[in-house]
Amino acid sequence: MKKLKTMLDKFGLPRLIIGLFFIVLLVTSLAIGFDPGVLFSDVLRRVLMFSILVLAMIPGVQSGIGMNFGISLGISAGLLGAVLAMEVSYLSSWTEKLGAGNPWLTLLLALAIGITLAAILGFVYGLLLNRVKGSEMTVSTYVGFSVIAFMNIVWLSLTFQNGELSWPLQGKGLRNTASLAGSFGGILSEPAVIQNTQPAGLKWIAFNVGGVSIPLGLILVFILCAFIIWLFLQSKAGIAMSAGGENPTFTLASGINVDRTRILGTVISTVFGAVGIIMYAQTYGFLQLYNAPLMMGFASVAAILIGGASVNRAAIPHVIIGTLLFQGILVTALPVVNVVIEIGTLPEVLRIIISNGIILYALSKAKGGSSS
Repeated sequence: MKKLKTMLDKFGLPRLIIGLFFIVLLVTSLAIGFDPGVLFSDVLRRVLMFSILVLAMIPGVQSGIGMNFGISLGISAGLLGAVLAMEVSYLSSWTEKLGAGNPWLTLLLALAIGITLAAILGFVYGLLLNRVKGSEMTVSTYVGFSVIAFMNIVWLSLTFQNGELSWPLQGKGLRNTASLAGSFGGILSEPAVIQNTQPAGLKWIAFNVGGVSIPLGLILVFILCAFIIWLFLQSKAGIAMSAGGENPTFTLASGINVDRTRILGTVISTVFGAVGIIMYAQTYGFLQLYNAPLMMGFASVAAILIGGASVNRAAIPHVIIGTLLFQGILVTALPVVNVVIEIGTLPEVLRIIISNGIILYALSKAKGGSSS
């Protein structure tokens, strides 16, 4: 009994309740007749498409800046990289150069541009956070909202020739939602897309097993990103960064430049935010611009906190557990509600209530920097 109580205290009663609620939703979904293959495919797909955005929280937490609500900087950089890559691909295809139109080249170009922009923005953002020590969460929240507002102006000002991106007949401004069907949408995660468009040697990237879609390409990308984070945290620079985040005074006395390690953590977090949104869009099949990414920072913070992280410490298992619980509940709750209560707009209202409720709970656990 004592051992069970110790395990319960370690895992956390609220987290256990959320986990049991998720299991109940899964069982209820199957009991009312939902296709198990479709259900588990949707859960896996949703968890994987969001996981790298949550993974981006780890460097920020470990470096001492806390929960990086300013991840919107990385998200905006990734989105800008994606639209620029699509436009370059379209123009190159039109001029028949560089073998354009290849979705892999477009995806790689989007990542290259997004990562470069995110690194620059992350460095400037890190300098700002070093000047407001003690108020990082407040400032990062303001930065996160402000960059989305600024990007609204950017999206309205861009003049592209790619019809998938630009508003027809207007000549200026980008669409709210741009389809990736003709670009890199689904090339890492959708079996149907891969079987129809990719060479035989790449068919393994996504496949079906017992009716469940296995996006192996997306799984491998997450594993690679998680391994990079883990490897960095084991390195000399990563250990110094984590030490600075845990005890900046002692670390500074040891001759380590804490401000520099904070900037490093901020840059890495912002870069992974850019990678995360590109992987999210690739899986979703659309680029969502303007205010669509506004709450992604809050959802990412909530997921890792639910997974067991604190404002001082975060690890990869926290990302996996938290993303599974957060996104899994959202995926399974809405279909169940839609069947049980047949009111047109209610499922969407409940989606907002559930997601914001989880975010509110998670943020309440952040006080004092200890995990629940």
